[in-house]
Amino acid sequence: MASVLSYESLVHAVAGAVGSVTAMTVFFPLDTARLRLQVDEKRKSKTTHMVLLEIIKEEGLLAPYRGWFPVISSLCCSNFVYFYTFNSLKALWVKGQRSTTGKDLVVGFVAGVVNVLLTTPLWVVNTRLKLQGAKFRNEDIVPTNYKGIIDAFHQIIRDEGISALWNGTFPSLLLVFNPAIQFMFYEGLKRQLLKKRMKLSSLDVFIIGAVAKAIATTLTYPLQTVQSILRFGRHRLNPENRTLGSLRNVLYLLHQRVRRFGIMGLYKGLEAKLLQTVLTAALMFLVYEKLTAATFTVMGLKHAHKH
Repeated sequence: MASVLSYESLVHAVAGAVGSVTAMTVFFPLDTARLRLQVDEKRKSKTTHMVLLEIIKEEGLLAPYRGWFPVISSLCCSNFVYFYTFNSLKALWVKGQRSTTGKDLVVGFVAGVVNVLLTTPLWVVNTRLKLQGAKFRNEDIVPTNYKGIIDAFHQIIRDEGISALWNGTFPSLLLVFNPAIQFMFYEGLKRQLLKKRMKLSSLDVFIIGAVAKAIATTLTYPLQTVQSILRFGRHRLNPENRTLGSLRNVLYLLHQRVRRFGIMGLYKGLEAKLLQTVLTAALMFLVYEKLTAATFTVMGLKHAHKH
């Protein structure tokens, strides 16, 4: 139990949260472009920079940063939960031995499930706030009018019921494989590099963080597209498909997308997503590693986890 409540897990959680917030703020406009490409199917611009230029021209210079605060607060909570759970479980299970790729994957998966169940309502609200006031090309989208995070929670519960806050939970649970795959590759690559050298440079951490995220994102992207559409929840879906997030609905949305745009429709916005997540993950891991190392040094603690 001590390892779950340990100071070390807290340091990892805070460093992970700070790392993700820093990285997300730097690359936030890329996420705005990705979300528009996924949700607004009638948009003619296909490339990231064209979509961003269009958004700035039509909606103002700060439009790519719309919804920054709810996203950052959700991300902060989400990564805190993820890193805390990941490091606590790892400490409990590994208990001073060397970790293995299989253990990293299992621990990453469990941490992801805990994270999804606790933080999905925050992500549903911030997807809506990020798209509020956007000029959509798709007439099927019902506009929203929320004053902020609390008002969005209130309106969604009042108009759509409390379960709407967990819209997209099913694909999110499937998407738990994304961070699990990412952490598995990250920890694995890190172990391989550490065999060859004593210490990893900033560039090493940046590159392995980028490679791990690129693999995880490409493997799970079609589900991310469905997740964005479900979280947004403002498309006029078939009445029999109102149970957002069920397996049938996920398959229905995947099928619709392939029928209308071909197999590449599942990868619409991937370029923006890869640019944003790969750079964000790489920068996040870099800040995370530096912060944990610095904190442990200052506190005179040895980095107790053996990787």
